[in-house]
Amino acid sequence: MMICYPGLTKLKTKPIVYQNVILASDSSTLEQLKELSSKRKAIEESINENSNVTEAIAREMSGGLTSRCEQDIQKLEHYLPLLENLVRHLNMKVTKHQMLCWISDLKIRWSSVLHSSSIFHLKGLKFYQVNDIHFELGMTLFLYGAMLRERALEVLSSDLVQSATLFRKAAGVYDYLAKEVPIFITRAEDRIPEATSHISSIMSLICLAEAQAVTATKAEENGKSGGLLAKLHYGITEFLTEAIELLQATTKDCKDISSRLLDYIMSCKALHELKCYKHVAENLKDEGKIGVAVGVLRRELSNAKKSMPKEEAWRLVFKQVINDLSVVLRKYEHENEFVWYEKVPCNNELPLSQGVKIVTLIPYQPQKWERTLVFKL
Repeated sequence: MMICYPGLTKLKTKPIVYQNVILASDSSTLEQLKELSSKRKAIEESINENSNVTEAIAREMSGGLTSRCEQDIQKLEHYLPLLENLVRHLNMKVTKHQMLCWISDLKIRWSSVLHSSSIFHLKGLKFYQVNDIHFELGMTLFLYGAMLRERALEVLSSDLVQSATLFRKAAGVYDYLAKEVPIFITRAEDRIPEATSHISSIMSLICLAEAQAVTATKAEENGKSGGLLAKLHYGITEFLTEAIELLQATTKDCKDISSRLLDYIMSCKALHELKCYKHVAENLKDEGKIGVAVGVLRRELSNAKKSMPKEEAWRLVFKQVINDLSVVLRKYEHENEFVWYEKVPCNNELPLSQGVKIVTLIPYQPQKWERTLVFKL
């Protein structure tokens, strides 16, 4: 049982026609710029939800993929190598002045899903324009990571192994974005969370935590020991603690990050602490330490009531876990009262768990398409 943060794929963008702005010096370059524009248009129409393509045609165009998310992932994987190639050639062959002129005329504009004030602006969605080709690359990669994560959530109920793998791939994309894509934003009003390295690092940690949560579910299905399950769940809280610390540091530079992101991370952390100590208490009871087990459950249920999520869907999951633990606690208290008569220790005498992180990201390796581009300067 997990709580989910959907909606990161709801980014929107304005059209870009590369060949109308970037001056090609030969027919081959012109054709490549047209192909780049065509691949991007397919993404634009899908995420902006203004495509006239029917579901049947979309399935046929994608080679039989039935999931809209999978279709979008494929479109991004066709666009990204062309975009990487363009970025590389612009950096090598174009002067800073010419680059600025072209990129300014391209008008690279994206909306945000993580900015607290970006839901509506005046009569419509607010778009951020940044005159940097790396902004286009960064936002496309952010969308790609979000699509991989969304697909991981889609298959969560049917294929735990595939779900964990997709979460790990998304973590790799966000890690690459944080470390390898420099996006230069000078004006505060243009600052968009998705284009900051700290947010990408936070997203990578979230995806790793989600991958380990799926792994813990698989381990429980396979009948692994309570001791291992407790360590896996506490390992998830360690990923999330790191994300919380980084997010708190990030708000100094980008103050308008949606509070929903922090609420999600803290709610996940609290949820997996509960799951961790449920297994800790079960192990303690099996070892004949039922008084300590009662103390652990009382402590965690008391803490949980102070960490109730704001979002209703998350509250429902949280309440279900709390109810399950309350049932276990009443059972242990009754057994201790009538059979064992063990003293229940104070909070400062109760054991704390230790975590283990067993998932790692799958590194994102951009495809290197060695296509020569020649520009008219």
